[in-house]
Amino acid sequence: MKIRMLAGAACLALSCFAVANPAAAQDDSGLTVSGEATLVTDYRYRGVSMTDREMAIQAGIQVTHDSGFYAGTWGSNLSGWGTFGGSNTELDLFAGYSTDIGNGINVDAGLTWIMFPGGLDTTDFAELYATVSGDIGPVNVGVGINYAPKQEALGTWYYSGFSDGYDDPGDKGDNLYLHTDLSAGIPDTPLTLNAHIGYSNGNAGLGPWGTSLAPTGEYVDWSLGADYALGPLTLGIAYVDTDISRSESNYLGSGFRSSKNGSVISGSTVVFKVSAGF
Repeated sequence: MKIRMLAGAACLALSCFAVANPAAAQDDSGLTVSGEATLVTDYRYRGVSMTDREMAIQAGIQVTHDSGFYAGTWGSNLSGWGTFGGSNTELDLFAGYSTDIGNGINVDAGLTWIMFPGGLDTTDFAELYATVSGDIGPVNVGVGINYAPKQEALGTWYYSGFSDGYDDPGDKGDNLYLHTDLSAGIPDTPLTLNAHIGYSNGNAGLGPWGTSLAPTGEYVDWSLGADYALGPLTLGIAYVDTDISRSESNYLGSGFRSSKNGSVISGSTVVFKVSAGF
């Protein structure tokens, strides 16, 4: 089961890389505790950099009951577009239920509360998620939907990044994210190949701190990568990209570009990671 089923269901498309380690601690109460810490060269959330194309340190912990219910938390440092006016930190709280419904098919559903400590109250938001997964031959296939109901954090408060003040304060918006994920282990090796494609549809504008889950209204993100298990560590590499063009994102202003070289923070990149779990 993945730690931080977010917004990430999280954090797919290498937004977070964090998955529970099989060697988790369990006691007589039927509870299992698992967690992971990750160093990643760029925190890509649905294809968009949340760290100004710079490195991130991320960690999460999850408690799972034998019944299938689970809860946990996950966090990462932020920079640039992803800060939401807070302490340059994202903290997610999540809870859900996972169960096998037969024929190797798993259903997982829950709720994530995404917070930006120290920021405006209006930048925090809730998102529902559901995923169905199973094996088709040697490939594990997952199909999921994430939906954030109408909230101020997702509303169009600014019509563009060049507005002097709020154009529509208090506006509420929702956000839909559809995704498909594939993974396959290479027989007799510690190597796993994975692929992801996602579709975002939300507010074509900027929220209360000038950011948005779907900054251009709707877009597609995708990734291709591989993970290599090396003892207690997992090494990973992935190519990540979106169909957001520089011209399409011009109205978002300088916040949607790297402070280092001016490149669009949704542009293609290769992301590396190393993680350790328990």
